[in-house]
Amino acid sequence: MKMFLISDNVDTQTGMRLAGVEGVVVHEKEELKEAFDKALQNKEIGIILLTEKLSHDFPDLVLELKTNNKLPLLVEIPDRHGTGRSPDFITAYVNEAIGLNL
Repeated sequence: MKMFLISDNVDTQTGMRLAGVEGVVVHEKEELKEAFDKALQNKEIGIILLTEKLSHDFPDLVLELKTNNKLPLLVEIPDRHGTGRSPDFITAYVNEAIGLNL
């Protein structure tokens, strides 16, 4: 299975291309929808890498992809500006998942 990158900046795309991952750069909602459709049509793609900024800008499209498809797996990645997540993201995620404070 292949990975496919959908990024909001050229720097992330360039870095991933050097690692052998093809992808596209998008900025508008319609462009993101087209990129998702392209990735869904290609049965070789098992993982879509999506920059966190796009995920935050267009949560409705991301939620639709996650809930309506088993594959490809959607993974949100930080871009060159770093992550928008808090330092205790993993702890908060586990606390929310199991309902206990660790």
